[in-house]
Amino acid sequence: MNELPSILHQAALLEQAGRLAEAEVAYRDALSRCPELADTWYNLARLQRRIGRFDAALMSYQQALERGIDQPEEVHLNRAVIYSDFLRQEQAAERELRTALAINPEYVPAMLNLANLKEDLGERTAAIALYDRILTLQPAYYEALARRARLHVPADRNDPMIVKLQSAIAANDSSAADKASLGFALGKLLDECGAYDDAFLAYRAANSNSRRSAGPTFQGYDPVRHTRLVDELISTSLAASTTSAASDQAPIFICGMFRSGSTLAERILASHSRVTAGGELPFIPTLVRNELRPFPASMLDLTQSRLDMLAHSYLTALRQLFPHADLVTDKRPDNFLYIGLIKRLFPHARIVHTTRNPQDNCLSIFFLHLDHSMSYALDLADIAHYYSQYRRLMAHWQSLYRADILDLDYDMLVREPREQIARLLDFCGLEWQDSCLEFQRTTSAVKTESVWQVRESLYQRSSGRWRNYAAHLKAIEDALLPAPNP
Repeated sequence: MNELPSILHQAALLEQAGRLAEAEVAYRDALSRCPELADTWYNLARLQRRIGRFDAALMSYQQALERGIDQPEEVHLNRAVIYSDFLRQEQAAERELRTALAINPEYVPAMLNLANLKEDLGERTAAIALYDRILTLQPAYYEALARRARLHVPADRNDPMIVKLQSAIAANDSSAADKASLGFALGKLLDECGAYDDAFLAYRAANSNSRRSAGPTFQGYDPVRHTRLVDELISTSLAASTTSAASDQAPIFICGMFRSGSTLAERILASHSRVTAGGELPFIPTLVRNELRPFPASMLDLTQSRLDMLAHSYLTALRQLFPHADLVTDKRPDNFLYIGLIKRLFPHARIVHTTRNPQDNCLSIFFLHLDHSMSYALDLADIAHYYSQYRRLMAHWQSLYRADILDLDYDMLVREPREQIARLLDFCGLEWQDSCLEFQRTTSAVKTESVWQVRESLYQRSSGRWRNYAAHLKAIEDALLPAPNP
């Protein structure tokens, strides 16, 4: 027992150093000696969640609860996040959140997560009630205000919600992150009122505050570095030819620029009786960050046995998430960067590439509160540069894998849905089902910014939206023009 403090200290040091597997062993060693340590069970669970051992994390959190941990509502919240964000078990997530609120009815983090979950499930009224409850308890909870505002339908330019957002942005106690969230919500309401110039100014300020919230070490988008990455992706794909022996077990990959219609494409496919929506799966980017470092240089040395192992690992993780699914979609927009890797892992993979009018696409990204890892999204010129490199890379992938890549144009889809949906289903080897025309009836959770759009019938109001902002797009016009034919 005298060794216990030393073991726990070592576990913490290993975790801080990023040696997570060794840290897990140390925590387990400590718990084998003294299993009553509720806080250590909690630390172990948190670690297991970091390394993707979600079932083990759930069990460790349960041990912490059974051993009387302080503030058990936080443990139930953490369990809910695992169920919702990683295991796609929304009912289990809601049970955990309601348990947390039964323990502490004013536990705002659980309330906020439950409101988010209700949004994912398309339950607008329930989400609004929860946001309103949070704001009753904490009027200056600006993230809740921003999310509540995004569900509001403004009457006009002077709508009270618009005034409330403007006051909150100007408040001394709102942080840069708060001002960013509030600003994106304000831009949305102003856009819906037709106050386009004011909306653009709100979005521009929101992006500026988002950049400021990242802190002084944030380096932002580097056009030269990204161009070099695309150069390397192209050159390594031309130099490497080995593929895995994986056959027809691959999911249907859906990719393209963010805000290009990928969620809509997945929703349509998931309305088919054979297809399960996988959402934005982390598997390919995780391979790139971990097993395939340094990427893409590592692509040059991949043997068939190594590719077989990676493909098997992907499919095993997919089956664990969707054990009874026939076909699953992997809808991760930025997987367009990794089409070369995908085709080496799964030579027969079908890839749905969603496209959209460039101006509409770039503007929609600028109007979206994206993670700082997508640093190009904070500036229109950077978005335009990123878009031009995306287009260059996709032209390369098309030259290599044209028969296995379907360009699905959002603007054509909303104009002629039956024809385009039939084309999509045929490409994926699926027979026609009328349910795919009524995708808005599908009840599964949606965890993207398109959560409300894909619950409506197809509409054309997003096509050509850029014309409302044409005066603000002149600086990027040249970057969005198609490249001249050689």
